[in-house]
Amino acid sequence: MIILDTHIWVWWVHDAPELPILYRTIIEQHESIGIGISIISCWEIAKLVEKGRLRLPYSIDRWFALALDYPGIHLIPLSPEIAIESTCLPPPFHNDPADQIIVATARTYACSLLTVDTKIRNYAHVQLLP
Repeated sequence: MIILDTHIWVWWVHDAPELPILYRTIIEQHESIGIGISIISCWEIAKLVEKGRLRLPYSIDRWFALALDYPGIHLIPLSPEIAIESTCLPPPFHNDPADQIIVATARTYACSLLTVDTKIRNYAHVQLLP
């Protein structure tokens, strides 16, 4: 299984040009293996919509119903283990709680994370693709 960062999930669902072709290929290769989405990504998307920083093509309820039904998608709940791990990440890591939970999710599940976020990509203590 791989874990998608929030922006990667949105770009994939929207077939956005920002999603690198290599990432699209990696996601498609993992449809039968599993594509993990942290529950915090749902919260992040809802907050972006609330603040007007993200527009969805339909209601947020409908968007989530469709996006969570994509092939291979597994919604990963926030467990006590992930919550604790997010507060114990080896330094240095930035203070964004959503990023901390997404990284902690990847670490807890020993999965690679797919992101273009440079703050996460520069963090040595998480497995990344490519």
